[in-house]
Amino acid sequence: MVVVFRRKTNRFQRTFSSCGRDRILVDPPPLSSSDVDQLRRAGQIDYILLTNRDHEREAATYQKEFQCRLYVPEHDAPEMTVLPDAVYRDQELLPGGIWAIQLSGQKSKGESALFIQQGKGVLIVGDALLGKPAGSVCMLPAEKYADIDKAREGLRRLLKYNFDALLVGDGVSILSDAKPIVEHALQ
Repeated sequence: MVVVFRRKTNRFQRTFSSCGRDRILVDPPPLSSSDVDQLRRAGQIDYILLTNRDHEREAATYQKEFQCRLYVPEHDAPEMTVLPDAVYRDQELLPGGIWAIQLSGQKSKGESALFIQQGKGVLIVGDALLGKPAGSVCMLPAEKYADIDKAREGLRRLLKYNFDALLVGDGVSILSDAKPIVEHALQ
């Protein structure tokens, strides 16, 4: 069972997932004291997973605060200031039964999505896709990529996975029927 805690702060979102016995925080931005209290009441945080180099934000703070393990994408680790407990690679099975999907051609070499193969499937993206406008998705502005066509092709890899929900780091997540929306956006 996947339980997701999401709260929007400014324009960034964070995901807390309970997968099996593992409690996981994905791409945490600054949390309010009430958010930290709510997470503590939910139980011990076991892991923090980052989807790209630009989502370090408060990871080191919460790694220490929750005394949990931090995982970062292998190809972004050298560009990060945090000290991860582990780096992950493409197609690696991470804690909580979450699969890492490295996406080529993105704004960072290590940009990854996280796939939870439970229920109808949940896909978590950091900066790979934005939930804008609500009910749809888009890519970052073209100037963020070395080659927008290669970036789009790299994102098409997501369509190999069966997912119903798409949780985004920026914008509005799509909680059902997300795959056809992603497919349409990547045409």
